[in-house]
Amino acid sequence: MTTPVLRATPELVAIAWLKTVVGDRVSTTLPKPGTDGSLSWAGGGFVTVTIVGGTPNLYTPLRESAIGVDCWAANPGSQKPPWNKAAVLAEAVQAACYNHPAIPQALTLPDGYPQARVMSAYTTGEHRRIPDDPSSYARYSIPGLVLAWTEAPA
Repeated sequence: MTTPVLRATPELVAIAWLKTVVGDRVSTTLPKPGTDGSLSWAGGGFVTVTIVGGTPNLYTPLRESAIGVDCWAANPGSQKPPWNKAAVLAEAVQAACYNHPAIPQALTLPDGYPQARVMSAYTTGEHRRIPDDPSSYARYSIPGLVLAWTEAPA
C-alpha cells in the first residue's frame, strides 16, 4: 500500500498566512475554555477561518481561495465585549494585504505538507461588527480574504 501524498489545502494556507499576521492565534474554531472557565486567548484575541469559495485556475496550479475570517476578543469576567481588541485584529489582516513588499511570501505548512507560496492577498469587503454574541465575545467578520497561492516545488 502506498502512502498518500499530502497536498496543501486552502485551509492550511490561510491559517499559515494569517499566522504571519497575528501570530499563533489562528485556527478553524475557537479554543475551548479551560476547566476553570479561563480563555487562553483572551489576552490577544483569536482569529478563525472558514473557506467560503474560490477559483482554482483551469490551466496552471494557481488557486484563488476565498476565506471568511472572524476576529474574536473576550473580556473574561465582564459582559462588555472588547470591540476595539477584535477590530485591531481585523485591521492587522487588512494592513497585511497592503504590505506589498511582503507578498509573494513562502509559507511553511505542517510536517509532511509541501510549502506554499502566496502570490497576492486582498479583501473583498470591509470588516463588520457582529453584535449580540450570547457569550459577550466581540467579533468582527471579514467577508472575504482572497489568497492567490500555489504549492512550492519540492
